[in-house]
Amino acid sequence: MDAGRRVMNSQHPAASPATSHLGIDLLDRPGRPPCDAALDERRAGRAPEPLQGAHALGVPLDRHREWFHYHHRFHDLLQIELDRHEPELVQHLQARAAAWCEDNGLPELAIDHAQAAGDADRAARLFESLAFPAYASGRAQTARRWFRWFEEQELIGRYPLVAVQGAFLQVLAGPPADIERWAAAAERGLAAGFARSATTEPWMALLRALLCRDGVDQMRADAQTAVAGLAPGSPWSATALLLEGVADVLAGEADRADLVLAHAAEVATHIGALPAAVAALAQRALVAIARQDWIGAESLSDRGLEITRAGQLNDYEMSPLLHAVAARVALHRGDVARAQDHLARAAQLRPRLTAALPSRAVQVLLELVRAHLALTDVTGARNLLREARIILHQRPHLGTLPAQAAQLQSKLDTIRETTTGAATLTGAELRLLPLLSTHLTFREIGERLCLSQHTVKCQALSVYRKLGVSSRSMAIQRLQQTGLPGT
Repeated sequence: MDAGRRVMNSQHPAASPATSHLGIDLLDRPGRPPCDAALDERRAGRAPEPLQGAHALGVPLDRHREWFHYHHRFHDLLQIELDRHEPELVQHLQARAAAWCEDNGLPELAIDHAQAAGDADRAARLFESLAFPAYASGRAQTARRWFRWFEEQELIGRYPLVAVQGAFLQVLAGPPADIERWAAAAERGLAAGFARSATTEPWMALLRALLCRDGVDQMRADAQTAVAGLAPGSPWSATALLLEGVADVLAGEADRADLVLAHAAEVATHIGALPAAVAALAQRALVAIARQDWIGAESLSDRGLEITRAGQLNDYEMSPLLHAVAARVALHRGDVARAQDHLARAAQLRPRLTAALPSRAVQVLLELVRAHLALTDVTGARNLLREARIILHQRPHLGTLPAQAAQLQSKLDTIRETTTGAATLTGAELRLLPLLSTHLTFREIGERLCLSQHTVKCQALSVYRKLGVSSRSMAIQRLQQTGLPGT
């Protein structure tokens, strides 16, 4: 539902006629019970007056005529009228709506109203329990919208659990540039004593494990601290198990890793943590490939792809690794077309592969290097390996990954450069692709990306060269053929 259409709440026992009409503004489902709660009235059996009669502005959604759907323009009119006649009531109306929604099983609406009322304590309490379900069900944008409010109000340092979960979801499904800011805010909040360290330490340990700043051994220790300290039944318990298993993979302990990851996938599936389940399956597929168990790898990656499709998780951070593994499986089977499709999907999220999440980024890039080598795209493989080595320079203590990168570099040093292609596109060029197929000029694209027109033109010419075309229209056609972003 559109969070802009809310019940406007009042603290006054007797609301004015204008407020009584305007109090029906509950999202896009106004109803008698929430309106009564917002206005502090008890109008037994009566629908909100503007919604009754032959020319009703709302369509009943239930046989008791307590819930209605109305046009968004009606909402806009109500908002204008309330702002004009009784602006001082808005915050009180919102607070009452938040309380009613929370008491009547509508916690997500309660967050929207609490934030509109400026009730940070209620919003934080609700948010801490609802952020993960929203993320895990494929609604990361909803969770990020809630987070942004705390940031805009400069409150993330006051609520460390909000900041920790915010940093987590930025890592898992958001722009990498925001991760460190949210993590730092959580640490500042803890230092300032806004939360008990015993309560928040498992969360901070979980975040440290994900960021992997201090190497694989510390990553595993942090993950185990999170596993032990999170409350029984916590929706984040599967993520903690997953990170423990990833640390084992990075340490080269394949047998132990497979056991931990299998448990993580089972727990994640049971509690509905679908992104963690997909990530665990992708990691297990990597272990299977290392053992040359290609049948097992295919089964695991297919299960991951099925969950990803059903949960609409293609834009999540674990998706590139899953598609990279699936591409390698397809190539082993000789299915080049399917492999190229998976590689195109992985390429769409390549700009997210940064040092903010170093272990996952390097894992993905190295698997993509192997896939492009199998396709004899040596230039693309070199470019991908270069990106991985840049991250390894910043985060060198990633277990076996530096040695794997060195082995691939040695192999590439012995191979002649044979082909060019989309894999040679840089992160900056990948960010340009979705805008090439629009009506925007290079100058307007530059404004969107905070770049000069000259820089955009140079990047576009580089894209044309790497795609083997000579114009913007031909590049768009080529992108449509390959399934790369921008189509």
